[in-house]
Amino acid sequence: MNRKQARARAEALVAQMTVSEAASQLKFDAPAIERLGVPAYNWWNEALHGVARAGVATSFPQAIGIAAGFDPELVQELGDVAATEGRAKYNAASAHGDRDIYKGLTFWSPNVNIFRDPRWGRGHETYGEDPVLTAELGAAYVKGLQGDGDVMKSAACAKHFAVHSGPEALRHRFDAVASKKDMAETYLPAFHALVDAGVEAVMGAYNRTNGEPCCGSEALQKILREDWGFEGHFVSDCWAVRDFHENHKVTSCPEESVTLALKNGCDVNCGCTYQFVMSAYEKGMISEADIRRSAVRLFTCRYMLGIMGEGSAFDAISPDVIECPEHLSKAQRATEQGCVLLKNDGMLPLKDVKTLAVIGPNANSRAALVGNYHGTSSRYITVLEGLQDALEGRVRVLYAEGSHLFKDRIEALSQPHDGIAEALSAAERADAVVLVVGLDETLEGEEGDTGNAAASGDKLDLLLPEGQRVLMDAVLKTGKPTAIVLMAGSSIDLGDAADRANAVLLAWYPGARGGKTVADILLGKLSPSGKLPLTFYKNDQLDRMPAFTDYAMEGRTYRYIKEAPLYPFGYGLTYGDCRVTQAKRMESGIEATIENAGKMDTGEVVQVYVQNEGSPNAPANPRLCAFKRVTVPAGQSITVTLDIPADRLKVVDQEGQLVDEGTPVFYVGLGQPDALTAELTGHCSIKI
Repeated sequence: MNRKQARARAEALVAQMTVSEAASQLKFDAPAIERLGVPAYNWWNEALHGVARAGVATSFPQAIGIAAGFDPELVQELGDVAATEGRAKYNAASAHGDRDIYKGLTFWSPNVNIFRDPRWGRGHETYGEDPVLTAELGAAYVKGLQGDGDVMKSAACAKHFAVHSGPEALRHRFDAVASKKDMAETYLPAFHALVDAGVEAVMGAYNRTNGEPCCGSEALQKILREDWGFEGHFVSDCWAVRDFHENHKVTSCPEESVTLALKNGCDVNCGCTYQFVMSAYEKGMISEADIRRSAVRLFTCRYMLGIMGEGSAFDAISPDVIECPEHLSKAQRATEQGCVLLKNDGMLPLKDVKTLAVIGPNANSRAALVGNYHGTSSRYITVLEGLQDALEGRVRVLYAEGSHLFKDRIEALSQPHDGIAEALSAAERADAVVLVVGLDETLEGEEGDTGNAAASGDKLDLLLPEGQRVLMDAVLKTGKPTAIVLMAGSSIDLGDAADRANAVLLAWYPGARGGKTVADILLGKLSPSGKLPLTFYKNDQLDRMPAFTDYAMEGRTYRYIKEAPLYPFGYGLTYGDCRVTQAKRMESGIEATIENAGKMDTGEVVQVYVQNEGSPNAPANPRLCAFKRVTVPAGQSITVTLDIPADRLKVVDQEGQLVDEGTPVFYVGLGQPDALTAELTGHCSIKI
């Protein structure tokens, strides 16, 4: 049913509830109201890259790896996969009376915060550092999760509104101060796009933004509901309302925190503070209307999902769809499109190898496949296993762990660097080496979820742990042809190891079965075609970046950096040899011709950047305004048209207003129009 019909039903139902019953529904674990036939419902569920924390589900690459594919159409398909499997799980669990956490249809995904600082541990949950890319991919995932029928397939949630990207250690008490320009230009566009896409829910961040706690902000609610017309429900991040009085100190007790949150539009509380709703009501701090308004919004959502007894066609979705071949194929396609080839001197794809050494702490690691907020796979394929399967009977595959992920030794009673000798033995006996290094969710992630991180999930620097650096140095000294496979979710500086290696492939956290795809790329069964959705910085550039706690965009991301990074946003090599040969302006966008002079079919991403010349308010560097993923057959060329919305040609002034200013100049290519991209790829963008 549509929102108007669902709201009418919700109003009629809530009108029959006592105030206490209505108040009970504002907790994330809403109890049943048996006299009205209302079943219990738990609002907390996750589907960041596939259904999470609820048993077996199709495992996609981590969100940052999906973003590297620059493919909104596939992202929408992945959203539908998650919704379909979520329905299957909901149906099966409900049939057995299980209405526990992670069993509902309200998915607290996607995360559309901007990955503004490379130290942020949760950055790999996002779609990167660019507002346009984040907006398009986030909106696509919302459409996939929710569907376009009369009944929502599941309910998506845009998080974390509005300015949130670290530091994790300070998030419960931190005030993220952002200018009107940075708000309108960087931090808000993706949320606005998701509201326009019909997202059902928005989650507030832990921190304050410009003085107000995000889960109780009058200013943010005005933007959301009055300026953008958001009609869905608002949820707090978990235990964020408790932070009002315990950490932010903007209130003095739970009842005051409840009052601030509820009156400023926070409908459901993930946490424990809304247990005090009735206490606040009895003290006259909130009204019955405040309580019923939020309850109506929440039941509107439940009616739109068709789970209040009226039923829908989605009730017939069975668990047989979970990890079905179609779903696994789409997850594999996301991995194929997301792996980014950062360097290749011709070593890749591997050929004429009789003995291959696969070395490194992430070579046979399941944890490095999945990132965080992940589900369970019925099968995992590590990089080692992927290569073993592909080469079985043809090539001898040697394996050595080489080092611990973050400790200085693998075995507790051993001397430091106890895996080096075995690694060297394997490398010396091999014709080539695949060195698999990086991080996993224990080293970068959310505060409280990372067991080994030094900064509550954030990184202190952009280097790999010392043990891995020692391992890379030792293996590279053997002089054997070596390809580094980097598994991480953020900017990593490999130091001189990248210079000494023959190739570097960034696999991100590629999904539970991602090792198969990594092997296929290394062996040339398919061409890598991912592009960086964020800037890779040199480690020493951190010293010249703004402080982690500074939310001003000046000096951050590809739009505002002033010196060449390690690898630029939008960059990625292929096994083809593609370039844009022609580009011209059309009435609503750009037409571009892409030629592949290579001998292998490959995916590519056509990228259009714009710079408003003469504008004092334009970002320092050209900014992405359109992109399109294409496939270019070997020895052929294709022509595509990219539409560019008119607003993307405007700039944001100091008051946060979109204005026509300067002369738009376009750059069309397969990466940024910067000198480093031209140097790394050998091709320049076309200026028009």
